Amino acid sequence: MLRSAHPGPTLAVTSLTAAYAASAGLAPGRVVLVTTAVLAGQLSIGWCNDLVDADRDRTTGRSDKPIASGEVEARDVRIACGVAVVVTVVLSLACGLVAGLVHLVCVAAGWAYDLGVKATVWSWVPYAVAFGGLPLFITLSDPGAGPPPLWVLAAAALLGVGAHLVNVLPDLADDEATGVRGLGHRLGARVTQVAAVVVLGAATAVMTLGITDVPGWLLVAALLVVTGLACLALVSRGRVPFRAAIGIAAVDVLLLVVSG
Repeated sequence: MLRSAHPGPTLAVTSLTAAYAASAGLAPGRVVLVTTAVLAGQLSIGWCNDLVDADRDRTTGRSDKPIASGEVEARDVRIACGVAVVVTVVLSLACGLVAGLVHLVCVAAGWAYDLGVKATVWSWVPYAVAFGGLPLFITLSDPGAGPPPLWVLAAAALLGVGAHLVNVLPDLADDEATGVRGLGHRLGARVTQVAAVVVLGAATAVMTLGITDVPGWLLVAALLVVTGLACLALVSRGRVPFRAAIGIAAVDVLLLVVSG
């Protein structure tokens, strides 16, 4: 069941949420609430993805997909997904009406991707909306707090688009064989890989330009790490580019944490 929920991306997004929430000054209880809401939302998106893709995964022989391989029953995943949706709604609204609605839009974007947007040229939009909206949700969850700076939202949205591009790379051939043609499929593998690195680099550039109270040596170190990860994403194959993208996101969040 956990593997069916795409544990890698789920854990990455949830961990980055917790780090950003703590850096934003939320009370410990509020950090737990926000992080749990995001975890529930990510679980629902992951389970939805596997349910929708089950037939395609069987067609392409994806033995790593629990539903397609018969390791779990689709009915059980459907029930878990439904429970996760209910928990997501309850926990999101517990963070405040406006904040909760923002998070539900983020989750809805993930579901929209799963349910068909990923097969269109607009496949990048749900990632931009979901990642870009996440800092807004976290900040608004703090009673009395205003929205974060626009550059934070822009950097997060760019990270989302970059993550999308590297995430589809390993599955381009299988997706095309089953009729899925998102932006990455239309661009082709090499152009998509280069575009992902450019977008991820742009996210870090926006982040470093926006932050004003981080020591210079730390900015230089962060840029060196990001450059190394970008190069890794550019030359590697499989899931390595996606892991590199998550690493870049972690560096960006670290800069926000240090800047307070």
